[in-house]
Amino acid sequence: MHSSDDLSTRAELAQPGSPEDRLYQRIDRTRLPRHVAVIMDGNGRWARGRGMPRVKGHRAGVESVRETVEVCARLGIEYLTLYAFSVENWQRPRHEVWTLMNLIREFLRTEVASLKDNGIRLQILGRRDRLDASLMAEIDRAVEETAAGERMTLSVALNYSGRCEIVDACRKIVSDWAAGESVEIDEETVGRYLYTAGQPDPDLLIRTSGEMRISNFLLWQLAYAEIWVTDTQWPDFRRRHLFAAISEFQQRNRRFGLVNDAANEQIASEHGQ
Repeated sequence: MHSSDDLSTRAELAQPGSPEDRLYQRIDRTRLPRHVAVIMDGNGRWARGRGMPRVKGHRAGVESVRETVEVCARLGIEYLTLYAFSVENWQRPRHEVWTLMNLIREFLRTEVASLKDNGIRLQILGRRDRLDASLMAEIDRAVEETAAGERMTLSVALNYSGRCEIVDACRKIVSDWAAGESVEIDEETVGRYLYTAGQPDPDLLIRTSGEMRISNFLLWQLAYAEIWVTDTQWPDFRRRHLFAAISEFQQRNRRFGLVNDAANEQIASEHGQ
């Protein structure tokens, strides 16, 4: 038996009888991952395979971002984190870096009103030091305008490195200790100093383009995430792939180092069941 809310969401997300609809019906809406993280990989290979410059792949990938954000919000995913640009990506050709930054700028300008209208709060994870001042102004404006969003938190990892995040957390802890604050070093404390402070750790990590690595992404937070990899390149990633990832996630046996009964009780407690 489906609730009226579930039937309404189904109608919004998939044409009845379509492959997407069949995948959607496999999803248990009461056991969704709270936090989905995505490594958006394969833009350059997608473009090369079509005889186009790499930057065309990045531009094509923007539509996949839009669809993923929309579908996650409609499903009821609480947190979505997208890996947009790593610290290591500065080593790419200058024109490609310039294009990526401008795509981010365009996305902020064109999508912030929609994010705000749909109750989606935007956050940026990463270091600000190498980002252009005008881009940072756009980011700060978008973050401020969407701050009241309660439907979903969209985090974009920009100039991000998992190792840098842990280093920055350690520096802040030491700085606060030196300033006279009482700081007890434990896992909870470290979590409060990370860029993702206040968010639950990702339950599901999706990586496109078939690569079997996490590429310096959320190193602390992904400790117990379920990983789902698809050979599909990011510009071709659509809702059917997201449905397939969530459906498989729900088939996994998440024990967190515990025996099954204790793990199930822990998961139920985290989801308020």
